[in-house]
Amino acid sequence: MTTPRPVSIADKFALFSEPWTPKRVGRVDDHDVRLVRLTGEFHWHSHADADEMFLVVDGLLRMNFRDRFEDVPPGSFIIVPKGVEHKPEAVGGEVKVVLFEKAEVVNTGDGVTNARTVADPEYI
Repeated sequence: MTTPRPVSIADKFALFSEPWTPKRVGRVDDHDVRLVRLTGEFHWHSHADADEMFLVVDGLLRMNFRDRFEDVPPGSFIIVPKGVEHKPEAVGGEVKVVLFEKAEVVNTGDGVTNARTVADPEYI
């Protein structure tokens, strides 16, 4: 058994700068703790079998849904239920987010893969 150690979110964010490229920083049972930097808009997608939690560390996240949007400021989170189509968007610059999601979740959802698809995030 490993001895638990604190993880500095700021130190982990300092290890990478590329947007829309989630990095694994921990595991809770079968769920990943991932960090991601966001700039601009992502694309519409959904995850049929997995909820996602977005905890905003810095910046303003706008979570677009087909019928509305929700702004998520720093220190707040939003849970996107499985099967709900959504489009994350960084408003006014970069947004830093902690993601909690099943380890097998692909960031671009259940649809076609594209240049932003990260099927197996790097562990940092």
